[in-house]
Amino acid sequence: MAKGMGRRPKVDLDSGVEDVTLSILEWLGEQGVGAMIRVDPERMCDGQPAWTFAASGGPLDGGMRADGASVAECMGRALLRLREAGLAVPF
Repeated sequence: MAKGMGRRPKVDLDSGVEDVTLSILEWLGEQGVGAMIRVDPERMCDGQPAWTFAASGGPLDGGMRADGASVAECMGRALLRLREAGLAVPF
């Protein structure tokens, strides 16, 4: 399916990605990408996805962001987006 058709790929919530999040951030830094993950308690209380991953710089053609209700969902979405942008994240 073409990009932007309104369907999102499924994220594997049991992949263990939350266990390697710090390693992913470190690897991205080594590639010249500034990245962060944060939690917003106000969004959590409102029932919105509270976790946000953001990255920019290095080989990325601009900034990117991924949100999720859990660290696993957020980082799973972030990895999908990073790979779509051409970064072969080794985790």
